[in-house]
Amino acid sequence: MGTGLGATAAQQRKELNDSRHEVDFDTYDVTVDELLRRVERGRIDVAPAYQRKFRWDEARQSALVESIFLGIPVPPLFMATNAEAGHANSWEVVDGLQRVTTLVNFAGSEIAKRKIGLLGQALRLTGLEKLKSFEGAYFESLPGDLQSLFEDRPLKIVVLNDKSNVRVRFDLFERINTGGIKLTHQEVRECVSRGPFIDLLGELASRDYFKAVVRLSESNQNDGTREEFVLRFFAYLENYQNFEHAVKEFLDEFTIVATEKPNALRRTKIFDRTFRFLEECFPGGIRSRKGLTPVNLFEGVAVGAALALQQKPKLAVPADFDWINGPDLRAYTSGATNTRNRVRGRIEYCRDKFLES
Repeated sequence: MGTGLGATAAQQRKELNDSRHEVDFDTYDVTVDELLRRVERGRIDVAPAYQRKFRWDEARQSALVESIFLGIPVPPLFMATNAEAGHANSWEVVDGLQRVTTLVNFAGSEIAKRKIGLLGQALRLTGLEKLKSFEGAYFESLPGDLQSLFEDRPLKIVVLNDKSNVRVRFDLFERINTGGIKLTHQEVRECVSRGPFIDLLGELASRDYFKAVVRLSESNQNDGTREEFVLRFFAYLENYQNFEHAVKEFLDEFTIVATEKPNALRRTKIFDRTFRFLEECFPGGIRSRKGLTPVNLFEGVAVGAALALQQKPKLAVPADFDWINGPDLRAYTSGATNTRNRVRGRIEYCRDKFLES
């Protein structure tokens, strides 16, 4: 049997063993009614990052409801136990958002709908292939015995128990989430590391002066990109000298540490001072020729300004910003931008330019 790229079988086995996570899980058969009641009581949790992503139309939702009525098996739902304080014995959705949300939309209480961010009228069945007499029906309009039949249908739920290791949680959310929804890296962080620090990112990302400085495309307005810009600001400000080359891992590790120590008041003060200053400097935003904010330029300018303000709190707005588009800074923000030297170079170059003012 051959081995890849010259690796020995022993090396491959060792790498596999070193990389494997020991993941404990339980499998349950839960009725639709029990699932709905768990959602209503907050014992099944749908993270805000998922709530933004409910995309099934009425026809596809109706097809799931029809399958459950007919007793056709549906794929198992994947959940993970939630060990956070105040959430003991609750599960959070890892894979199965569309199915859980559809069931709540059809047969859930108003409380359950609010819990997972559903608004508007309940699901009205449409486009059914088999149950033609159910066409146009709402759950409440069905006879009681058919409501009970639906509520008593079993669903298989796989619950992952190992959540003590945050790194395992990241891996699970990224690899198991295959139900037609592609979460951004920041949305995965929001699912895995919920708490005061993640809340802080969302709060700061909504500041008007931050929105004035950071200009994003329409497609990036509601996918965690704005929050990731805030995360990048803190991560590089506090730890850029230790950056290696993998941005995602760098931001993941910073999130894990910051989740344990949010330091919300200190970070908010630094953020407010920096971005109020940057709004004065760039009333039209930090922009490329396309009118959007390049992330590498943002890192250099925002973190550079924060470092300059730490050294010189009465920092004046520079009279000349030609250096923003000059070749010296461009050398740090184009090409292979995510090396230690490029990251450090663009941040310290901008810091020094602000201090020259």
